[in-house]
Amino acid sequence: MSVTLRQMTPADLAEVVELERSVFGEEAWTNEMLRSELEQQPASRHYLVAYDDGEIVGYAGLLGAGGQADVVTVAVAAAHWGQGIGSTLLEALIAEAGRRGCTEVFLEVRTDNARAQDLYRRYGFTKIGIRRGYYQPSGADALVMRLILSKPGRRS
Repeated sequence: MSVTLRQMTPADLAEVVELERSVFGEEAWTNEMLRSELEQQPASRHYLVAYDDGEIVGYAGLLGAGGQADVVTVAVAAAHWGQGIGSTLLEALIAEAGRRGCTEVFLEVRTDNARAQDLYRRYGFTKIGIRRGYYQPSGADALVMRLILSKPGRRS
């Protein structure tokens, strides 16, 4: 895989918003929402882009503070699915959670997104609940998952 990761910057927003819309449709985050997230980086947020041949092909974000972290988002362009980009991004977020001293990592994923759920399970995330009507405007349910880190920087 020739993809490299780097920290997301405001200069990436136009391309990331386009990717966000292509992956998440009507539930995509807006430019303003993403800009607000980046304004909290690095204090409580950590956002990365996966860059390949001059193009952003994926991105991911983490909220990490106070011993707990949340995978806020992971998105990979459909044309690049199956190339390990999602795994690479997720591994980087888990590592950052460990560096921040977090002992747990949480996330929400659509209950109808088996592909993403499989990815998270491969990394040790387990189901801990359901959030009914979590995704808007569709009203789709979210599966809540958790990964327990045995000590900073390591998965259990």
